[in-house]
Amino acid sequence: MRLALALTLVAVVGPPSRAANADSTPRAGADTVRASRAAPDTLGTRVVMLGTGTPNADPDRSGPCVAVVVRGRAYLVDSGPGLVRRAAAAERNGIAALAPEKLDIVFITHLHSDHTVGLPDLMFTPWVLERHQPLEVYGPPGVRTMTDHLLAAYAEDIRIRTEGLEPDKSDGWQAHAHEIAAGVVYRDSNVTVTAFEVPHANWHHAFGFRFDTPDKVVVISGDTRPSDAVVTACAGCDILVHEVYSADRLVTRPPEWQRYHAGAHTSTTELAAIATRARPRLLVLYHQLFWGTDDEGLVREVKRGYDGAVVSAKDLEVYR
Repeated sequence: MRLALALTLVAVVGPPSRAANADSTPRAGADTVRASRAAPDTLGTRVVMLGTGTPNADPDRSGPCVAVVVRGRAYLVDSGPGLVRRAAAAERNGIAALAPEKLDIVFITHLHSDHTVGLPDLMFTPWVLERHQPLEVYGPPGVRTMTDHLLAAYAEDIRIRTEGLEPDKSDGWQAHAHEIAAGVVYRDSNVTVTAFEVPHANWHHAFGFRFDTPDKVVVISGDTRPSDAVVTACAGCDILVHEVYSADRLVTRPPEWQRYHAGAHTSTTELAAIATRARPRLLVLYHQLFWGTDDEGLVREVKRGYDGAVVSAKDLEVYR
């Protein structure tokens, strides 16, 4: 079982100016040229893969969660299962912004369970570990109801901890939910976050997110079938994190699942066409559906139609 507990810095071949680099454990076949130990939070914007998984219960891949780390603060996208412990592992490996008590903001792409079952963990575990401020949650319509129900479900836990012997009486248990539409949804001195609608199966509202930081543009697709919105949001971005499934292996799936995946997700062949138009400096594959292939196989499939830098991410890998 691979848990990538030693982060390293890997430079991806590319232009020296604002080149997209990858902090990752080197592996056979990766487009890398050198490796060194991970550096502290004084580096520029980094993208940390806290979870690359799908609904499949893969012990090596936690549920979907990507952290964009800027100037010592972490901005999370999605809250799949296992994210807080993955964040603790990333902190152990030098990314102080991902200390659990510092996790205080998340952007939810859509309300599928694999992207949200880690939300109660994100709401309450950092509070128990001394987060003193409320969690800010940005997501599609329905996220406020979800958050309210979770607060109600854990009301007795909240009461015992705030009225009992435990010393922390802060508001860290609270969660402020913000229901969003396409457009700029958040801005501070580190980032401007723009949501864009993507098509995902039968969901009326599913989003990708673009992060503009002082030194990078990072785009995260969320779950989506092929979409011009991703191309427009990236438009030469530094890092495009995009979901994918194996086009070669789709034929091994039952017909009803082939129909679903074609209407909900993006194949390697389709992603190659998207990336060719979007022109990211680095394409990062996540939320991968392998069906018998592996990371190197997915990269080979994409490279049949795309000649840019591409890597298939694993949990705890870091890109910059």
